[in-house]
Amino acid sequence: MAVHVVLLRAVNVGGTGKLAMADLKAMAADAGFEALQTYIASGNLVLESDQSATAVKDALEARLEAHAGKPVGVIVLSPAALNAVADANPFPEAPGSRVIVLFLGAALPDDPLSGMKHQADEEIAAGSGVIYVHYPSGQGQSKLVIPAARAGTGRNMNTVKKLIDMAAARGA
Repeated sequence: MAVHVVLLRAVNVGGTGKLAMADLKAMAADAGFEALQTYIASGNLVLESDQSATAVKDALEARLEAHAGKPVGVIVLSPAALNAVADANPFPEAPGSRVIVLFLGAALPDDPLSGMKHQADEEIAAGSGVIYVHYPSGQGQSKLVIPAARAGTGRNMNTVKKLIDMAAARGA
């Protein structure tokens, strides 16, 4: 069985998209996925399945839409892809809680940083399908807007590393 890391968009953040992680696990179990493990209440799931990443994404999106009454974005990554994201972190000396990886779930536009607004002390770098943002003063204080990231979902580097550890514990 392959290990998949699932990231949900806009779940349990800022009072929107409420979803109990027990409900997420129940939906994943209903879809036939195994060895389910969530991490914090922001839509992180590690699972095992014989299905492709696309099939996992489609199955979860259908169940989440039925549950929420609206589409919920789902990004499915292999442990190797998540490792590559962590290894490419352009801000390795910054605290993991201050570096956010914006997973777009699609190829980056030609100029992913165009149209940004309200940049203060944030450092931004485009990666492979992701945008990295270092928030030296904290994300909560930032007014930064990155239009290319609107459809994506963000995780801080500490969460990325924890998800990598969870996948690695399964031999992935």
